[in-house]
Amino acid sequence: MKLIDYGVRDDERKYIEEWSKENDIEVKIVQELLTPETVELANGFDGIVAYQQLPYDPVVFDKMNEYGIHVISLRNVGVDNVPFDALRKNDIKLTNVPSYSPEAIAEYSVTGLMALLRNLKHMIRKVDNHDFEWAPDIGRELNQLTVGVAGTGRIGRAAIKIYEGFGAKVIAFDKYRNDELDKRGMYVDTLDELLKQSDVVTLHLPSLGKGNTVINAKTIAEMKDDAIVVNTGRGDLINTQDLYDAIGNGKLYGAVMDVYENEVGIFNTDVSDQELEDKLLEKLIKSPRIILTPHIAFYTTKAVKNMATISLNSMIDELKTGTSSNEIDIEK
Repeated sequence: MKLIDYGVRDDERKYIEEWSKENDIEVKIVQELLTPETVELANGFDGIVAYQQLPYDPVVFDKMNEYGIHVISLRNVGVDNVPFDALRKNDIKLTNVPSYSPEAIAEYSVTGLMALLRNLKHMIRKVDNHDFEWAPDIGRELNQLTVGVAGTGRIGRAAIKIYEGFGAKVIAFDKYRNDELDKRGMYVDTLDELLKQSDVVTLHLPSLGKGNTVINAKTIAEMKDDAIVVNTGRGDLINTQDLYDAIGNGKLYGAVMDVYENEVGIFNTDVSDQELEDKLLEKLIKSPRIILTPHIAFYTTKAVKNMATISLNSMIDELKTGTSSNEIDIEK
């Protein structure tokens, strides 16, 4: 049995190599993304493992079928960049890694919020310029706030535990309620209600589809004055221009953004020697009330190892038994 792993970063390589040795299965490691050009490297292999933010070209799956490869295993959760029609056409199964470390993302959302509440971004910049004055950067305490958790899957529930540990009041919304949280009376009936009641809104939702934002001019108008938005979910949950304007005019206090609606092609690249073409992104970076990071909430040693190994294990399950607990239903 031979596998090929695309888009592999240096930090993933050792975990893939360890898995290959432990399971006595050949895994060819490829740094390039999976494209109509690089898919030719997979000819002669039994399965493809991949990760990328860019859309997968349907031609890739035509080629896979031509090579007799009928399983692709993603090292990430999201499958919105995979054309299901092309999978069905070519009789290809798809798996993902539904959970690699909910705690990593939950911890990061709280870390960003605490930094914003204590104005650390602005204060660090001041100290770098030898300005040691306190004012006007007085902080706020999390234990005095109501945190609204939108989405109570694995990550949302992990975040709730942390927020409650700080003494915050926590409310939640999810289309599919968790029984334990429901028994505790934590849920509100609508997302609008959560937005209206929360001092902090933290988003742990999947993408709702292009143009279907949670945070936009209309919903912001209904939110509390000085509220904070935290997004470690998906960039397209927010109309970023509306969010930036609301922070600029004082309606909202600030935001923590680990994802951005136009991040593909920018995040996880070094363009320090170039001028940013995305002027809105440049404004976000400069704002003292916006903490922006390049989609790194997941980025811990535990999560990276799990992404590398779970995807490979799912592949083996598919090839040996014809099914995997992480198989995606592509007929929906």
